[in-house]
Amino acid sequence: MTLTKAARHLALGLWMLAGVAATTAAAPAQDYPDKSIKMVVPFPAGAATDAIARLVAQKLAAKWNVPVIVENRAGATGSIGSNYVAKSAPDGYTLLVATSSSHTMAPYLSEHNTWDPVKDFEPVGLLAWAPNVLVVNPKLKVHTVKELIALLKKSPGHYTFASSGTGSSIQLAGELFKTQAGVKMVHVPYKGAAPAITDLVGGQVDMMFDTVAQSLPFIQTGKLTALAVTPLKRSGSLPQVPTMQEAGVKDYEMAAWIGLLAPAGTPRDVVEELSDALREVLNMPDVREQMAQRGLDQPTETRQQFGELIARELPRYADIMRQAGLKPGS
Repeated sequence: MTLTKAARHLALGLWMLAGVAATTAAAPAQDYPDKSIKMVVPFPAGAATDAIARLVAQKLAAKWNVPVIVENRAGATGSIGSNYVAKSAPDGYTLLVATSSSHTMAPYLSEHNTWDPVKDFEPVGLLAWAPNVLVVNPKLKVHTVKELIALLKKSPGHYTFASSGTGSSIQLAGELFKTQAGVKMVHVPYKGAAPAITDLVGGQVDMMFDTVAQSLPFIQTGKLTALAVTPLKRSGSLPQVPTMQEAGVKDYEMAAWIGLLAPAGTPRDVVEELSDALREVLNMPDVREQMAQRGLDQPTETRQQFGELIARELPRYADIMRQAGLKPGS
């Protein structure tokens, strides 16, 4: 065999070997998913995040023809479920349904946190934006944020705002309002948003930065007055209600979200498959309709932008919590 012929045979062999290697490397994306997927919700069954997770899981299961199971691992403001997923195999079969509260606020408050919200996870995509709305009991007789601020400044520390618990996104929305508007209010934490809204409607507390989803029925029936929403853009469910900045509170922004994450180290092609499938599900007309009925807004961000959002929010919320006097273990 001449040198030239040997070289040709060697080149052909290397080309075939490269083809086999490429096929093998691509196998995870081609085969994924080939067994059941677990979506871990770090909150109890029946909560808003749980309902959204089950809706998405149902659609993904139908698309892939594999079971997509929602598993609730509640406790420690979401840290129990988050830690479980962080320590799971990075193969795309165990995923975390996180919220801004559980993923960017809870880590600051935990004294013995064993997971890192950035290093231990790979963003898959946002499921929904869950805007908060400032609602007041009608007994206050205010109809704008400007009127509320005037009332609060007239009687500093006299009025109360409810939250779903210490360190929750609902509390932080109130704390940020206190700082940006220069007012004093008394925080009343509850064990969950449901008892808080019940007492607000009953007049035991004066106001709350509640989710649009929970407040909407009470706003529509006149049992609560909506003054402003907390994100930078208006809610699709309450288009007539201004944003905080439109209402005159400078530099105010608080946007709660629900998102899907995989353990760090999950193969990129698997993450991209998950992200593409999620985007397809969220664009289904019936899913969009159900999201809107729950007071949720459709996300448009890429998974990369979702990751940037998490990294940006962590120091910002830590600063708000420090200003509010919240410390690890609170």
